[in-house]
Amino acid sequence: MDGKFVAYYRVSTAKQGASGLGLDAQRQAVRDYLNGGAWELIGEFEEVESGKRSDRPELARAMERCRLTGAKLLIAKLDRLSRNVHFLSGLMEQGVDFVACDMPTANRLTVHIMAAVAQQEREAISARTKAAMGSIKAKLDAGEEYVSRRSGRTLTRLGSPRGLTVSRPDLGTQALREKADAFAARVLPTIREVQSEGSPSLAVLADRLNAMQVQTARGKAWTPMAVKRVLDRAG
Repeated sequence: MDGKFVAYYRVSTAKQGASGLGLDAQRQAVRDYLNGGAWELIGEFEEVESGKRSDRPELARAMERCRLTGAKLLIAKLDRLSRNVHFLSGLMEQGVDFVACDMPTANRLTVHIMAAVAQQEREAISARTKAAMGSIKAKLDAGEEYVSRRSGRTLTRLGSPRGLTVSRPDLGTQALREKADAFAARVLPTIREVQSEGSPSLAVLADRLNAMQVQTARGKAWTPMAVKRVLDRAG
């Protein structure tokens, strides 16, 4: 395999990202694909995000690196890129060439068709779920009881037993914590790579991250304290 490549890895949960579950397999797939030839892997980007979402900053950075360098975007599996046909179409329109290790001979038409089929299946699942909920609601509105097949509980209404007025301020804090953990999981491999070159101080680590154009979770420049927060989350 010849040419320049930028690798993009994605997992769906913060737990997978922190543990490396899924990431190691994707890295191995990339290494196997690039085995032999005059290739150059000029960048690697990791994301912890659902494939249903298209606002993925690490993927955006990987694509920007491809545009700046003329490299190809390399992914381990096609579904790691996206199952959203509109997003995938936009990616192709931006002129970024990409290749999936599990389907290297697929052309753009093939990829477009596969993404469209996957999205149609998601929409069908959503429609079936809404229809099932509508059927349950109709029974409850008619005064009938419904026994959940999953929990075995008898339901007399849908939604929270206390209605929609239940206050859960802890959910906001939990969401922020999970988002910070997910970002730390993404950036930690880069920090570890720099640390493996010696025993740099926090200030040196911050300078190296800034030189590599790696941004913080807020899109800002790194400071020694920002690096420390990531390392503290890693334990």
